[in-house]
Amino acid sequence: MEKVDKLEYKILGIRIWKIFVYFIVYSILGYIIETLFAIATMGIWESRQSFLYGPFLGIYGVGAVIILLFSKYFDKNNFTLFIGGYILGTFTEYILSFLIEVILETRWWDYSGKILNINGRVCLLYSIFWGILTVFLVRKINPKIDKLCNKIQEKISRKLLKTAVSFLIIFLFIDCMLTVYAQDQFITRMVVEREIPVYNEDEVKEKYKRVKNNKNLDKFINTFWGNEKMIKTFPNIKIQDKNNNTVYLSNLLPEIKPYYMKASCFWGRSKKTVNVIKK
Repeated sequence: MEKVDKLEYKILGIRIWKIFVYFIVYSILGYIIETLFAIATMGIWESRQSFLYGPFLGIYGVGAVIILLFSKYFDKNNFTLFIGGYILGTFTEYILSFLIEVILETRWWDYSGKILNINGRVCLLYSIFWGILTVFLVRKINPKIDKLCNKIQEKISRKLLKTAVSFLIIFLFIDCMLTVYAQDQFITRMVVEREIPVYNEDEVKEKYKRVKNNKNLDKFINTFWGNEKMIKTFPNIKIQDKNNNTVYLSNLLPEIKPYYMKASCFWGRSKKTVNVIKK
């Protein structure tokens, strides 16, 4: 019996390797969209990536994959596509926001100031954007991505395809784990050194002390994931203190610019404005 390649297995009719390609492609497209949005609206070029390494904005990748997996159930016309995307996109964004806050004890976006928001995790405006994006994704964008995937499958061997996809999966997994660890260490460092009042203060101080007592680990963290690296990569990282105040960590390090380039002469935006953008 011929052995079936695991990459050929399907989830809701879509091959595993293609799902992963979707995640990569749409994470990169999301990164580009958000970067251009910041340049156009605020005159800044700053990091919009979800992970430490690579131009990936995971919320777009995850959202696109979920929408494409389930779109066949509501792909009757553009209106049903819009409603389906509105619901799925909102649900995905809320769950991811919740998980990020639980795992990393921070928020990557906050819609508290937006009309009809739910716990600051989702809001009406961006839910509508999810619906619109779903229509364009299913009708216009993804058919082109599928053609590209088919060409790739025709041009390269299954062995090479399996190797490339496996490598990217391992890379992103390691990147994700490093991101979680580096952000945790950065937040711990900032809470202790900047004396931010938090609920689990004793636990955070103990964690900080353990790292400081390990000279090699402390040196490694500060070399590769120091304050400048973390602020440049995650310029809008923020936490809630025990008084429910939102603390933007970039505000605690004014000597570090939270962006790569700023055209203030054209837009005239302040740093405070930069700190309240979406993601």
